[in-house]
Amino acid sequence: MADTAEQIATAPVADQEDQEMALATTNTDVAAPTTKKVVRKIIRKKKRPARVQIDPDTLTSEPPPQTGTIFNIWYNKWSGGDREDKYLSKTHAKGRCNVAKDSGYTKADGLPGSFFCLRFARGICTKGQDCDYLHRLPGTYDHFNPNVDCFGRDKFSDYRDDMGGVGSFMRQNRTVYVGRIHVTDDIEEIVARHFAEWGPIERTRVLNTRGVAFVTYVKEANAEFAKEAMAHQSLDHDEILNVRWATADPNPMAQAREARRIEEQAAEAIRRALPAEFVAEIEGKDPEARKRRKIESSYGLEGYEAPDEVHFARGTQAVNPLGREGFEVEYQERPMIENGESSETPAQEEQQPRQEAGGIFSGSTLAALNKAKVSVASKPKAAASAGPLVAYDSDSDDE
Repeated sequence: MADTAEQIATAPVADQEDQEMALATTNTDVAAPTTKKVVRKIIRKKKRPARVQIDPDTLTSEPPPQTGTIFNIWYNKWSGGDREDKYLSKTHAKGRCNVAKDSGYTKADGLPGSFFCLRFARGICTKGQDCDYLHRLPGTYDHFNPNVDCFGRDKFSDYRDDMGGVGSFMRQNRTVYVGRIHVTDDIEEIVARHFAEWGPIERTRVLNTRGVAFVTYVKEANAEFAKEAMAHQSLDHDEILNVRWATADPNPMAQAREARRIEEQAAEAIRRALPAEFVAEIEGKDPEARKRRKIESSYGLEGYEAPDEVHFARGTQAVNPLGREGFEVEYQERPMIENGESSETPAQEEQQPRQEAGGIFSGSTLAALNKAKVSVASKPKAAASAGPLVAYDSDSDDE
């Protein structure tokens, strides 16, 4: 019995050893290296063409409602009457621009300096990709002359009486006045949501009880686009908005904010024009530059630090050696071109004092006067008389 037990016990051990050997042999096989190259495909989405916003057959010209006594055929409007009747009789816009769906490339994308489509902003462009103007929002790098707006229309020196129209080139106006808003509790959120579609907004001010809002954009081109896009539109209700240019804010805080913005723009322009190391040194962002400046401005004098006027001075008399670079050649060539003479000048003339004690003229002025060879023209002498007059005829008969 004991022998059989030992045989049974040793059998599993042998089987385990055989399995381990088999595993060992299989593990010794070296896997073939994978030589498959991973190729990344860059899928570029083709820019879509601008779509037609409205069917041209649906556009019909209708006469404006009568709000006055005289119809002006040139401006297609009524003159005279009550001013409030003009705002009450406004009709809703026929279309509205949807930037997500309507934007696309047109013929103007291949022409640099093209303007934006006014009909696209109003949502009634019938040409689509065949339009000669841009069908997109104004971007960061879209700049135009101050005398025209982003649609290519000429500006005027002053605003209209109703603050409508193109605007003025005398002031950069980025604020749009929005009136006749339906008053609700969430009027601020509604105004911000609808007007943020036309570009980045810097500031929004809403008068809740009056239904009036002032929307200030970061760029003037976005304000011009939003004014045309939201004219005679409605927000979340059936109101008809009155969108105009905002007048200058008389608030001193607003004026200070505008002045600070202009200063920041000027500082940013100067910052981009200067080298990055120089800007970091001036602003104190580079600690190594400050240490290096402190060592360089000491000029070997312990505890001395030259002011900015001395350290950054440029010219032949600059204390900083870097400031004298580029001026040595000009300083050496100057004596060679004076009066066409050679550069060999007496040592006494070079060592003359700049100003003599008690003298009116300085030493350099006297040296220049000595070098100048001015010949004074002598006054011509009167010609000597040739003698008595010859062949003198007198009226007297005696002579």
